[in-house]
Amino acid sequence: MNETPVSSPEAEFTAAQAVAAGTDFAELKVGDAGLFWVEFRPADDACRIWHWHHHQARCLTPDGFSVRSRVYEYGGGSFCLGGDGLVFVNEKDQQVYTQPLDNTPPRALTHDPACRYGDVQWHGGQALAVEERHGETVEHRLVALAEGTRQVLVEGADFYASPTVSPDGQRLAWIEWDRPAQPWTVTRLMTCRREASGQWGPAQTVAAGDESLQQPRFDEANRLYCLSDRDGFWQPWGERDDGWQALASEPADHAAAPWQLGASTWLALGPQHYLATWFEAGFGQLGLRTPDGRTERFASAYTRFRHLAMDATCVYAIAASPISPAAVIAIARDTHEVSILAGGAEVLPAHRVSVPHSFHCGTANALAHGFFYPAAGSTTPSPLIVFIHGGPTSACYPVLDPRIQFWTQRGFAVADLNYRGSSGYGRAYRHALHLRWGQSDVEDACSAVERLAADGLIDKTKVFIRGGSAGGYTALCALAFREVFRAGASLYGVSDPVALARATHKFEGDYLDWLIGDPEQDAERYRQRTPLLHAERIKVPVVFFQGELDAVVVPEQTRAMLAALNANGIEAQAHFYAGERHGFRKARNLEHALEQEWRFYCKVLEQH
Repeated sequence: MNETPVSSPEAEFTAAQAVAAGTDFAELKVGDAGLFWVEFRPADDACRIWHWHHHQARCLTPDGFSVRSRVYEYGGGSFCLGGDGLVFVNEKDQQVYTQPLDNTPPRALTHDPACRYGDVQWHGGQALAVEERHGETVEHRLVALAEGTRQVLVEGADFYASPTVSPDGQRLAWIEWDRPAQPWTVTRLMTCRREASGQWGPAQTVAAGDESLQQPRFDEANRLYCLSDRDGFWQPWGERDDGWQALASEPADHAAAPWQLGASTWLALGPQHYLATWFEAGFGQLGLRTPDGRTERFASAYTRFRHLAMDATCVYAIAASPISPAAVIAIARDTHEVSILAGGAEVLPAHRVSVPHSFHCGTANALAHGFFYPAAGSTTPSPLIVFIHGGPTSACYPVLDPRIQFWTQRGFAVADLNYRGSSGYGRAYRHALHLRWGQSDVEDACSAVERLAADGLIDKTKVFIRGGSAGGYTALCALAFREVFRAGASLYGVSDPVALARATHKFEGDYLDWLIGDPEQDAERYRQRTPLLHAERIKVPVVFFQGELDAVVVPEQTRAMLAALNANGIEAQAHFYAGERHGFRKARNLEHALEQEWRFYCKVLEQH
């Protein structure tokens, strides 16, 4: 294998450094009191609210609290501005708290251990939220919470998101959907009006075709808007004088798949006036659509934007670029000057950063997209690691990921693959994995290797595949059904889809039916695409990483796959982490997993 170009101890980019550089941000909110955001630092495994005011940032979340929702397991919408200052969901007990800005301790608004809350909004002295109640069944509804009171706003659907009240307080809008749909397949945009009594009237449907809707917004004139993929991409639609219509926009996705609540990738300002981010060939753009039809673009050095906010003077976003990690940025609306308020610290000197190059693979009718990161300092074909993202209805982005740089600094090239089924390339591409999970994604992973090898960029005999969650399933399928990879890694990955369907949570309870088919009617298809049942076909080493508290892919799946490989005499390792759920958060575990995966690949290369 290629050696690390610079191997002196002071120049090495360690696993600890890669993990420490993984500070992330979410949920920007701006108000009269300033700018607020959630910051996650792996070092203390906590999400804390920070406040930017008078050109300074201070942490507001006291020790013992972490701001994170677990509604639908993936959470989101964990805080808002309101009440005495803040309203937030505490990670440990999933209850809603209020917190003044004067260092007074948080105070609980809810006290029901059977409930989780997320997507919190503030209106009229109440916190609106998605409530998830765990009993004999799991139920979801929209509720309004205040000191000592709880009011059910809407119930009856299987899932809810984005409760939003118009500025005049007379209309409530939300997104809902029912099983077996997922939020990125078919949802409904609903509203109701406030009656003379002050209560909310009956629900009315605004949009509910064969479409996915997300992020409803009201403008200052109380007109309603929403992102819809009715025309092939998540684009702005809204109430116009002549009805519910598409707004002029770029023919591109203006959002990612809504795995988490509380997304803010666009802000409605008027009938043809909005701030938005969208994807062009996988690269994020940010712009203000003006009423005269112009698009005023901002911060072109960045390639991904999340959690947009805006006030009279600035546009705010969480942004990242190929050479800088996630940062909270403020963009002056008049000069377009960018200021970094938090994050964005140099991970590596710019000349050492491996930057992504777009590539395509497959055939014209089955084209896949990806980003190639060359091995640092490499002049010859390099060993390759194919990264498979989770979801599978998710995406990878062309931004600096410290953990990718960990690999490129060690002589490995990386192919970060947006296989068919990924979001960011329109509804048709996102739905291309329908009933084809374990086939199309595997084909695309293998096609990526062929394409990069044909271009002389990688050593085809030294190729690895790794993936987390759904990406772990793709990796295991590729190892079982193709002879392309020297070894692979599954991080909390699916090995038995039928077992997953039995054990997984409500939010994903029907996802596999869409991805593979009905477990009973399509039993043979499941059998053909279950790595556990074809473990004997895996002839190369595999390493597993699994959280013991994972409620999405339960640990028993990984143990069963490990046992099957060991029984067949295949070299297989597994690392189980107490206290970790679906996706690792503790710094020491993230460091350990990264280091062990590297050592595993090195051992494989040394053996041959």
